[in-house]
Amino acid sequence: MDFTSLEIFLAVAEHASVTRAATAAGRAPSNVTNRVRALEEELGVELFSRQGKKMTLTRDGRTFRSYASRLLALGKEARDALKPSAMPNMLRVGSMESTAATRLPLVLQAFNLAHPDIAVRLTMGSSEELTRAVLAEEIDCALIARMPADIVDARSEMLDDLDAEPIYEEEVLIVLPASHPPITTVADVRVTSLAALEPGCTYRRVAETWTRPAGSIRTTEVSSYHAILASVAAGDAIGVMPRSVFDLMDWPGAVRIHPLRAVQTLLVCRKGSRSPAVEILHQAMLANPGPSAR
Repeated sequence: MDFTSLEIFLAVAEHASVTRAATAAGRAPSNVTNRVRALEEELGVELFSRQGKKMTLTRDGRTFRSYASRLLALGKEARDALKPSAMPNMLRVGSMESTAATRLPLVLQAFNLAHPDIAVRLTMGSSEELTRAVLAEEIDCALIARMPADIVDARSEMLDDLDAEPIYEEEVLIVLPASHPPITTVADVRVTSLAALEPGCTYRRVAETWTRPAGSIRTTEVSSYHAILASVAAGDAIGVMPRSVFDLMDWPGAVRIHPLRAVQTLLVCRKGSRSPAVEILHQAMLANPGPSAR
């Protein structure tokens, strides 16, 4: 097993095709096929289910993909450790959609102007997805929302294996239909649906903890903050989002907002693995903080 075989395996897994993987890797299809078969023989399992030209990961293949990504990342880390003064040619950054939209444009612009030789690959996801990706060494660092200490959550334990530094503070809002009377507590809410993003979203968990005492408010999962506002505008739901996103969207309709609480945004990376490139990004964030929580 070597790094080249792992890279070819991951390329086939990504493209679900030997031909497309070969094109992406700049190799002959026969070479890719032989490498995959040799890897399967070495491991003693089938990594792909072959249906014509389509290559689909088997259960063993899905398990091995995580290890392959980690092995490649570990190899890169070892090479970088032997050349501490060398900058990587790529920085893999994870971010929540809200942070990418409101905080990162100026940060990434400043980073690119100062270091045009370092490409930034941005991965979007929920706080939970991004935390797992950092731990699996699939990305170098990530911006995640910290779960408040008074909310019990198993994800908080994952931070024990990460270096985490507070970067931003977001004010989380409950957004209500314009026709809804002002509220003080969840008992004042007159609708029975909370529009929120995926379960791994910290803001969703904060809102669900707030609505739980009401007992009658169910969560409706939507795919974007625009969809949250559309659900609220329809009059039968409340929504949750950070104020920075709400201010950025410039929603044409009328809605009410109710401040819920402040939530920290953390910059996380694996313990002891903050590279010079991550530190440069960190300094760019401090220099370009973006909107302030109110």
